Amino acid sequence: MPRVIIHIDMNAFFASVEQQTNPALRGKPIAVIGSNGRTVITTASYEARKYGVKTGMTIWEGKKQCRDLILVVGDNRKYTYTSSRIVSMMQDYTPLVEVYSIDEAFLDVTYSLRYIYNAPERIAYLLKARIKESFGLTCSIGIAPNKLLAKLAGEMRKPDGLTVIRPEDVSRVMENLPVKDLCGIGGRMERRLNMLGIYTCGQLGRFPVKILHEKFGIIGERLAQMGKGIDESPVVPAEEENEVKSVGHSMTLRQDLSDRADILKYLLQLSEMVGRRARRYSVSGKTVSLYIRFADYLTSFGKQKTLQRHINQSDDIYRAVISILDSVELSQPVRLLGVRLSNLNYHTEQLSLFEEERRKALVTKAMDTINDKFGDFSILFAGLLKNEEKGSRVISPSWRPHGIRNVHVQ
Repeated sequence: MPRVIIHIDMNAFFASVEQQTNPALRGKPIAVIGSNGRTVITTASYEARKYGVKTGMTIWEGKKQCRDLILVVGDNRKYTYTSSRIVSMMQDYTPLVEVYSIDEAFLDVTYSLRYIYNAPERIAYLLKARIKESFGLTCSIGIAPNKLLAKLAGEMRKPDGLTVIRPEDVSRVMENLPVKDLCGIGGRMERRLNMLGIYTCGQLGRFPVKILHEKFGIIGERLAQMGKGIDESPVVPAEEENEVKSVGHSMTLRQDLSDRADILKYLLQLSEMVGRRARRYSVSGKTVSLYIRFADYLTSFGKQKTLQRHINQSDDIYRAVISILDSVELSQPVRLLGVRLSNLNYHTEQLSLFEEERRKALVTKAMDTINDKFGDFSILFAGLLKNEEKGSRVISPSWRPHGIRNVHVQ
């Protein structure tokens, strides 16, 4: 029996949630933003998109496109709660639900169709109706024989659409489809393919695999399959996902900073955010990375340092970050900072044999417990007392409601 995959994409998710929780915003152009003055637009409502407001724009750019644009500071709790509830609804139809991002998911309903439901469209309409009734939200749904095509189908009719690509229609759909419409082919890859005379998926599927392999390495074969609409990747539920590779946070600063002392305060905060999340999931890392974006918004820098041992204490992460910072020259004021812990080791909690390290671990655990109960930075390092930032108020659209994820604070 051919696989049947459903892709569900919530429409303008953050903005739609805000409009449903605040009726005064309904039917109006709104943009969800972060909590500080240097934020970017995370999501725009469809009313705002009509004016050309897009994700990633600065507030100034958004206002230029739509002078009546209403700015709303994002609320993580609302989005994560709603996302988790919607995922629970999906699991009523199949246990094979892969959360692709906070507002997207794949469902493998092959066996559900065999034993319970007659058609995938029935599942799609049931989910649309339940989500609309429970949350007042709409979603676009794609149905196809694999994940690649299901996501493609879901993008074809927005908002609130439903598109089915049947196995017998794949060749026709792919023949004249621009390669850029495929998930996984970005602007840079598109340009490289165009240089080979490849503009459509049909051309990509017929192109000699040997040449693709020479030009793109191991992914050359994958590109050829994508051009034919072939994708064998399974739908992977959260409990079966591979262990994550890193824990990271980044932060756009309220103003460009040149003073080292000011920069260090933000790095201390980011180190605490990374360390706390690593400790929550009982992981430690051996590689610490520092990422910097400069004031011109175009120039960036990234460097990492691999240590002799695995760490997850905030002060250890902070010291490693400082050593990286001291090894580079800041050519201009800093706009964004990021800290990441990778090369992870999953472990069970075990106190050190050394009294000083044991005391530090117990104090850190007490801090984590207080902050979990009363909110982020309820208790904090003295060096952060004058730091106005208190973490993220809007999460990355790529966030998933399971496990450890890289969260980029805007």
